[in-house]
Amino acid sequence: MTDYAALVHGEALPKERVDAVLNAVPPRDHETHPDTFARAERQRRRWATQVAVIDELSQRACKERRLPIAPHRGAGNCATSHNAPAAAEQQIPPPPLERTALTSQHVADLGSIVAVALAHSPAARTLLSHLEREQHIPDQAVRDYYTRNPDRFLTPDALRRGVDPFSNPPPEDFLPFEAAREGIARELRRAAAHRAFFDWLDQARADVVYAHGHEHPGDPSHPDHEHRH
Repeated sequence: MTDYAALVHGEALPKERVDAVLNAVPPRDHETHPDTFARAERQRRRWATQVAVIDELSQRACKERRLPIAPHRGAGNCATSHNAPAAAEQQIPPPPLERTALTSQHVADLGSIVAVALAHSPAARTLLSHLEREQHIPDQAVRDYYTRNPDRFLTPDALRRGVDPFSNPPPEDFLPFEAAREGIARELRRAAAHRAFFDWLDQARADVVYAHGHEHPGDPSHPDHEHRH
């Protein structure tokens, strides 16, 4: 039996990193059937391995990009393997800490593995924030979004009156474009950063080798196979 959960670019990822994730995320109800619970726990370990791998890959990416990793103020920090960059390198502001709050919307948008990785890995949040700063959203894209989604920009009064945004109501029933521009751009930039993060992750973990019992939960090669995010 190996003493590591995975080989990340040839280097061992200790099982303790996976245990740290498992300790931070409550297990399923123990009242379920023993066989069902045992299978769920095996899958939970595989799931936690993915979170730990994302943390490790994110730490390496931050180090390569010389990004200072903001400290995690809550429990369940799974970042343990690398030291922060030297003070002379810490010129980029840390990511906003509100990203640590995990919501059902985060899980819906990102999938549970990535959502939990972002909740528990300061490095993953730092990298995502960096990618977000890199995104350029053309003004035309912002305007197109405003035009395509009139239901999102009704005024509070129009909402109270039950105005149908698609029935050509008067302009005063809508938030003006200039007032909505910044929020739309921020939302589009965040969505673009999420896509960039997933693209990076797909490439970064392509060569990861998993130890027995730590395969991806959706890997069909193990008997507990299921494909959920």
